[in-house]
Amino acid sequence: MAKLVYALNQSLDGYVDHLAIGRPSPAVSRHFMEHARDLTGSVYGRRMYEVMRYWDKEDADWDTEEHEFAGVWRSQPKWVVSRTLKSVGPNATIVEDDIEAVIRGLKAQQVGEIEVAGPDLAGSLTNLGLIDEYRLYLHPVVLGRGTPFFTGPRPPLRLVSSDRIGEDVIRLTYVPA
Repeated sequence: MAKLVYALNQSLDGYVDHLAIGRPSPAVSRHFMEHARDLTGSVYGRRMYEVMRYWDKEDADWDTEEHEFAGVWRSQPKWVVSRTLKSVGPNATIVEDDIEAVIRGLKAQQVGEIEVAGPDLAGSLTNLGLIDEYRLYLHPVVLGRGTPFFTGPRPPLRLVSSDRIGEDVIRLTYVPA
C-alpha cells in the first residue's frame, strides 16, 4: 500500500510561494532530487501541475542538475486533479471525477510514496482523511501573504521528525494524530 505525503516549501509564516521563497540552495536541490527519484508518483492540483510542467521541455540554459531533475520528473507517473484541463504531458493522467475513489485506489494499488502537490488539493485530501504524512520545508523568509500551506481547518498532527536540509531549511514531518 502506498503512503500519500503532502510536502511543500513554505515561509516561516506558513505561506507557499516558490517564486517569493527563491531558488533553493544546492543542498536543498540535491535533497529534492533524491526525494523525486524515490517517488512512486505525484498527485497534482491543476495550478501546481501547470507550474511543474516547466520540466516537460528541455532548456539549453539548464545546468546538469536541472536536466537531471527534468528527466526524473518526466519519467514518473502523475495524476492531475482538474475539471478544466483537457490534456496533460507525458506520464500524466487527468482525474476529473470521484477524486476520493481514485486516490484510495492509487493508495491500494501502488507501493511506495505518492507525493501530493498543491495546497488546495492537499486540503481536500486532508478533509477526506487520505494524507498519511505532512512534510513542511521551512525557509527563512517571511512573506506576509500568499496561499497558506494548510488551506482549511488544521488537522490534529503529531510531530515524528525534524531535519535540517542544507544551511537554512528545516523539514518538519507530521502524521495525523
